[in-house]
Amino acid sequence: MGIISTILGMKVYATDDKEIIMELSVKWAGNPNILVAVKAFGFKATVQPQVDFGLKLLGADVMAIPGLYRFVQELIKDQVANMYLWPKTLTVQIMDPSKAMKKHVGLLNVKVIKAIKLKKKDLLDGSDPYVKLTLSGDKVPGKKTVVKHSNLNPEWNEEFDLVVKEPESQELQLIVYDWEQVGKHDKIGMNVIQLKDLTPEEPKLMTLELLKSMEPNEPVSEKSHGQLVVEVEYKSFKEDDIPDNLDDPNAVEKAPEGTPSGGGLLVVIVHEAEDLEGKYHTNPSVRLMFKGEERKTKRVKKNREPRWDEDFQFPLDEPPINDKLHVEVISTTSRIGLNMHPKKKKKNVVINLGDVVSNRRINDKYNLIDSKNGRIQIELQWRTSS
Repeated sequence: MGIISTILGMKVYATDDKEIIMELSVKWAGNPNILVAVKAFGFKATVQPQVDFGLKLLGADVMAIPGLYRFVQELIKDQVANMYLWPKTLTVQIMDPSKAMKKHVGLLNVKVIKAIKLKKKDLLDGSDPYVKLTLSGDKVPGKKTVVKHSNLNPEWNEEFDLVVKEPESQELQLIVYDWEQVGKHDKIGMNVIQLKDLTPEEPKLMTLELLKSMEPNEPVSEKSHGQLVVEVEYKSFKEDDIPDNLDDPNAVEKAPEGTPSGGGLLVVIVHEAEDLEGKYHTNPSVRLMFKGEERKTKRVKKNREPRWDEDFQFPLDEPPINDKLHVEVISTTSRIGLNMHPKKKKKNVVINLGDVVSNRRINDKYNLIDSKNGRIQIELQWRTSS
């Protein structure tokens, strides 16, 4: 007969007689006013149900039209019944199956040695560079060297271990940043190392030209961004040779070369402070005192919730088991007038270092003495050569 039907919509009703009534809106032979009423009686999911139906056209039963009933009977019955024939499978791909079971297959040891002739980012003084290392496809946070203040030719000699899952496709990304006490840290330059280009178990010394970007369409800068010297070595794991602490959040890096075998490197990272008091004392800095040495952070202007994220290193001949670190938060007012000197307001805390030797890493908030709610967050690391 060549009659074309299109289902435009559907209503479904459940009854108490273990049946489902479906009312379909069908555009039949170009006429949208024809309704098809379909009943699917109590059925099992794995067996096609019995389907009965009727058509109405402007209130009249069109099944009385000669030949029409037989033509549409099988068409509608089969299509509706198949809708209730189970089982049906819905596949939802959550992630690439090829990556779902990736395991640790090796370790990439990276020694950040030094940078040469870095591009100056600060107009008034030299840059404060540090290096951030990340592996492509890795979800863990990247690792960073300490900040070297006012230095365009910094030397770090810091070592890092990164877990490798896909040596044929992963790459090591190295970005040199200029640390800023306020706002976003500026990128000085970057480069990448393809792991597939490394020969396993063979250390490789590399001098990388720092680029503005790794985008292929990025125009080449005429001015040099400097160079970064690193030594990398990929070590593949053997059977039953995977370290237990690969995902340990408290794991710390090794001390740099030249550290005494019985000693180590105490790293103090001053992160932030909160709830500092003082109506006018809102220019805080931090002073560290340890074994007669004094180190200071930069001053953060007009801020009672300052963030520094500054690193300080103390090479030691022996573990600081019985030593203490004195931390002092100093807030100063601005100079007012010609004869008035800025006033200082100090809050302090004393930290015992015995726990960091046994735990290797502590990141905690300490209440400031003589402060109502003031606290400071200090991270301590004890790095050894072994």
